[in-house]
Amino acid sequence: MQEVSRPASSKSSPLIAFALSGSQTRDKEVAALLKWKSKLNSESHSILSSWNASDHCSWHGLSCNPLRSVISLNLSSSALHGTLHDLDFSSLPNLVTLKLANNSLFGIIPSSLGNLSKLAYLDLSQNHLSGHVPTQFGLMRSLEVLELSSNNITGPVPGSIGSLNNLTGLYLQNNKISGFIPREVGMLKSLNHLLLHNNRIAGRIPSSIGNMSSLIKLWLLKNDLIGELDLSENYLSGSIPSTLGNLSNLAFLYFYGNQLSGHIPEEVGRMRSLVDFQMLNNNLSGSIPEAIGKLGNLAVLFLSGNNISGHIPSSIGNLSKLNQLSLHQNKLSGSILKEMGRLGLLAYLSLSENSLEGSLPIEINNLTSLISLQLADNQLVGRLPPYICNGQVLKYFSASNNYFTGPIPQSLKNCMSLRRVRLQNNQLKDNITDVLGTYPYLDYLELSNNELYGVLPPRLGEWSNLTSLKISDNKLSGMIPPDLGKMTRLHVLHVSSNNLVGEIPKELGKLQSLLELWLDGNHLAGYIPPEIGALSDILQINFAGNKLSGSIPGELGECLNLWYLNLSRNNIERSIPIEIGNLQFLQSLDLSQNLLTGDIPRQLGTLHSLETLNLSHNQLSGSISPTFDDMASLTSVDVSYNQLEGPLPNIPAFRNATIAAVRENKGLCGNIMGLTHCPGMAMKGKDTEKNLLLILVPTSGCLLALILAVGISCIVHRRTTRGETDLIEESGESMFVIWNYDGRTVYRNIIEATEEFDAKYCIGMGGQGSVYKAKLRTSEIVAVKKLNEAPNIEMASRKAFEREIHALMETRHRNIVKLFGFCSSSSHSFLVCEFLESGSLEDILKSEQKITMFDWNKRGNVVKGMANALSYMHHECCPTIIHRDISSKNILLDEEYEAHVSDFGVAKVLKHDSSNWTSFAGTIGYAAPVLDKRIPYPEGDLLGKVALMTKISLSCLSPKPEHRPSMQQVSQGLSAHRSFPFNMVESIKLEE
Repeated sequence: MQEVSRPASSKSSPLIAFALSGSQTRDKEVAALLKWKSKLNSESHSILSSWNASDHCSWHGLSCNPLRSVISLNLSSSALHGTLHDLDFSSLPNLVTLKLANNSLFGIIPSSLGNLSKLAYLDLSQNHLSGHVPTQFGLMRSLEVLELSSNNITGPVPGSIGSLNNLTGLYLQNNKISGFIPREVGMLKSLNHLLLHNNRIAGRIPSSIGNMSSLIKLWLLKNDLIGELDLSENYLSGSIPSTLGNLSNLAFLYFYGNQLSGHIPEEVGRMRSLVDFQMLNNNLSGSIPEAIGKLGNLAVLFLSGNNISGHIPSSIGNLSKLNQLSLHQNKLSGSILKEMGRLGLLAYLSLSENSLEGSLPIEINNLTSLISLQLADNQLVGRLPPYICNGQVLKYFSASNNYFTGPIPQSLKNCMSLRRVRLQNNQLKDNITDVLGTYPYLDYLELSNNELYGVLPPRLGEWSNLTSLKISDNKLSGMIPPDLGKMTRLHVLHVSSNNLVGEIPKELGKLQSLLELWLDGNHLAGYIPPEIGALSDILQINFAGNKLSGSIPGELGECLNLWYLNLSRNNIERSIPIEIGNLQFLQSLDLSQNLLTGDIPRQLGTLHSLETLNLSHNQLSGSISPTFDDMASLTSVDVSYNQLEGPLPNIPAFRNATIAAVRENKGLCGNIMGLTHCPGMAMKGKDTEKNLLLILVPTSGCLLALILAVGISCIVHRRTTRGETDLIEESGESMFVIWNYDGRTVYRNIIEATEEFDAKYCIGMGGQGSVYKAKLRTSEIVAVKKLNEAPNIEMASRKAFEREIHALMETRHRNIVKLFGFCSSSSHSFLVCEFLESGSLEDILKSEQKITMFDWNKRGNVVKGMANALSYMHHECCPTIIHRDISSKNILLDEEYEAHVSDFGVAKVLKHDSSNWTSFAGTIGYAAPVLDKRIPYPEGDLLGKVALMTKISLSCLSPKPEHRPSMQQVSQGLSAHRSFPFNMVESIKLEE
């Protein structure tokens, strides 16, 4: 019988099977990788040239285990181009590391990746992958790092991600991921880094995030979260969850630039690993918790731009590692504590724009590491710290708008590290000759409105990097040193309102970068140097109120960018040079109160940008040239007290002028009450004359004393001593003649036209009164603002009423609503203003019908008009007027969509010779509308204009006042249709 062969033993069978299985796995791995290679583009083939019949464990980018199975595939930054779809991941069961970052892979992420149960590190970042994050990723229980950033991934973060118990890093930033943050992320107890920023994630930040006890870095910025914690338009809202205190390993916490509200929870004191804590630019309130002093590792604390109140906690002195502390733009009160002197590593300290008071503790001098110290806009008193620059590293120092007294710190004299110094609007008293040293890096210096004395030292010329020097409103004496001509980078030179004498140095003509030159309000004499004409970039020249003589140099006509020229109140003689007509950007020209003679040059009529012209109180003769008929931009004109004759130009600036603007001339004629009519001019009927509404006075009870007081003060304020006595005497005649108005008649017409102010004529209501539309017998339509008469608001409304009268009488601008008259009696108190056909900007923005007609060009005109009006009020009115309630309801539009500022009920008139403080008084919670999606987006050149306006608008929102442009600069930038350097000095990073 044949012997039957014996099967293998039971011990050897599994070994043979294991060997066969390993061999099959290796074969599948090689086949899968070669197939994937064949599907990539030809360039990829050359990069993978080692992938051939040789031993696969030696292939480029591959690593194997002892059994020669692939455990790592690393081809990052290999310029591969193709998809992952053709790579059979099920044939790579032992893969532990997969790195394919920074290639050109595209297509969706295969769900088969979820079968790689041993995978610990997956990096597919910086490719062009799309589609969703596969839910099957939740099966990769060994995964420690998941890096999918910088792709085009869409869809939500899958909740299955919470199953990855070993995950330490989740990087999904810079994609297009949407949906919610799944609450399952709270299950990731081992996670150190969670980066989801720059996506489209919406919804709540789940409270379960507080369970991530190992979290070190959490970045959620630039998403579109909405809900209880709202991140729509990149701004979170809601309160800070107290569960954040559980994140004891968190080192970086950034929630800045949101709308978070409520208080900072005490629980943050448990975040002992925190190094960088930034909550700036939110709506946080309450006080800074004492527990903040327990964060012993904290190096950066930014809480600025909130509504935080109370005192600065003394526990902040315990933060021995603190390097940057920013608490500005809050409502902090109390004093600056001596405990802050213990912060020896502090380099940046910003406490500006609060309500801090008291004197600075002497311990502040211990902060020898300070690079930036910002104390501006508080109520601090006493002396500045004398040794603040002992460390010789201080660059940025601001203590403006306080009540500091005494000398400028001696340590600043030798502080060669200084870049920017702002000490204006205090009561500092020192000899400027002694305290200013040599500053090779100084870029900006402002010392205006103090009590500094002495002469400007010639060594100022050694400050080669200075771009802005402002020392106005002090008690400086002596001459302007010619060495200032060496400051070739200087953009702004303001030395107004001092006691400077001597001549204007011709060397100033070498300052080729100069934009603003203010020398007004001094005792300067001699001629205006013709070298000033070499300042080709100059925008503003103000030499008013000096003792200058000679003639206006024709070379000024070479300053082609000039838009403001004021030479008034001097002793300048001879004629106005015709070269002034070359200044096509000129918006304001004031040559009043000089000794000018001859004709008004016809070339002035070609200044088509000119808005304000004052030639009064001179000896000009002849007639006004017909070229003035083309000056459509001119809104304010004064040619009084000259020897002019002939007809007035037929433009609105003259038609809307009062007799005060043309009086005391030789023989001017025109259609202004008080002037003779020009020969041949058709006489108007009696009814037509009533259209010239200037003042309304009812039959009984009008407050004659109030009207005369306001009228006389207005006239006296606008005239200097020459002719002043005559004006006051003439104001004693009937006030109806002064304002050319038959008040009794028009008062009756208004009562009749509104049927005793019946509600059907009411077109608007406000805090102090209601506005009525009144059509008079002459067919003239006016807006009548009637004061509320309820007893509980009578006093506040009365003050607002008088304030609005005063403000409107002080202004005369095409973009400010015109006051025709007012009445104050026991029966009624009201203003009479021009009626604007298109209503308010608010009405248009809320109307779905009107909004379609309100295109970007019209919106641009509204923005320009508002900027021009505010620039006029802030910089050209004397005294300055601050509106304090600019909102869409107070912007009225005529039929051409020209903007007009209205409602001056909360306006404030600033005192020129004193510090001015004003609180917010406008529409609470008002915010201008954002980009309107109801009309087509701007394109082409229009897009550029809208972008420019947006850029300028954003600069106005800077948290640092020194970075915000003035309204003059805004108006100039919009008028010129070009951007320009609002911050003409070195910009500072936020932390500085």
